[in-house]
Amino acid sequence: MQIRHLGPHRVGAIGFGAMSIGGAFGVTDEATGHAALDAAWDAGMTHFDVANIYGMGVAEEVIGSWLRLRGHRPVIATKAGIVPGPPRAVNNSAAYLRGELEASLRRLGRDHVDLFYIHRREQDRPLEEVIETISRLIEEGKIGGYGLSEVAPSTLRLAHEMLPCMAVQNEYSLWTRLPELGLIRSCAELGVTFVPFSPLARGMLGDVPLAPPQDGFRSRNPRFTGQNFTRNQAQVAAFRSFCHSRGWTTSATALAWVLAQGDHLLPIPGTRFAGNLREWLGAETIRFTPEDLAEIDRLLPPGWAYGDRYGDDQLIGVERYC
Repeated sequence: MQIRHLGPHRVGAIGFGAMSIGGAFGVTDEATGHAALDAAWDAGMTHFDVANIYGMGVAEEVIGSWLRLRGHRPVIATKAGIVPGPPRAVNNSAAYLRGELEASLRRLGRDHVDLFYIHRREQDRPLEEVIETISRLIEEGKIGGYGLSEVAPSTLRLAHEMLPCMAVQNEYSLWTRLPELGLIRSCAELGVTFVPFSPLARGMLGDVPLAPPQDGFRSRNPRFTGQNFTRNQAQVAAFRSFCHSRGWTTSATALAWVLAQGDHLLPIPGTRFAGNLREWLGAETIRFTPEDLAEIDRLLPPGWAYGDRYGDDQLIGVERYC
């Protein structure tokens, strides 16, 4: 796999997002999670991204047990800042961030993580206070650097001026294009890695059409409900046909498109099944012609998706701009 940079680290151009192995998209278990992690590692994915709330610690525990069994040393990123509900809240206090980080380290079986994200920004708390907390965690050797998630370019610039930021993680894919309105450019200008999460549209951009979700994360997401879901499926079907006509899987094509948006992008697709991961392979070898890009733009133009990307209960802490 091609190599890209995440702060001082050289990692595979595609990372692994661990939300799925915590059970967010369906029932899973440790053995299934280990198989997915094995497939990711074998494919050259050396950056694993997790969070304290993925399965309420389950995803971190699965990664921790896998690390103990395999002895691998991937670059590990985790996050804290979201307080699960109901109602959902955001807490960036020093006590909360420190306590959650310590719990994450115990679950992961490590004395530090390479990257620690503020999962959502707490708007009523001064950013200077949050950066001071981060600075102390770096000085203590508990984290290698910090990142921000679901923030506006303005927040990135303010934070980066106080303390250089390693990465920004926002949703970005062929159906979520907001970061093109300043965030990807700001990351490039500041030398910050941009980490697109859900680059496969939460499973929508795969070879096998999704069934209407009955429970879990997607069932509360407007893009996966009612007529929105039906219309989105129809539009993706045309894109899927294009991918197959070129001899590419749908997932690999979608990932290749994200990778093509800049060398500082490091997408982190996720899955709980090793078999699904194999559809991604080869993404970094796809080279689009101008005609390919024009056809993709015709099939999935900016703003094509029906419905908001989050339900109201999921929007807490997300910074909107433009």
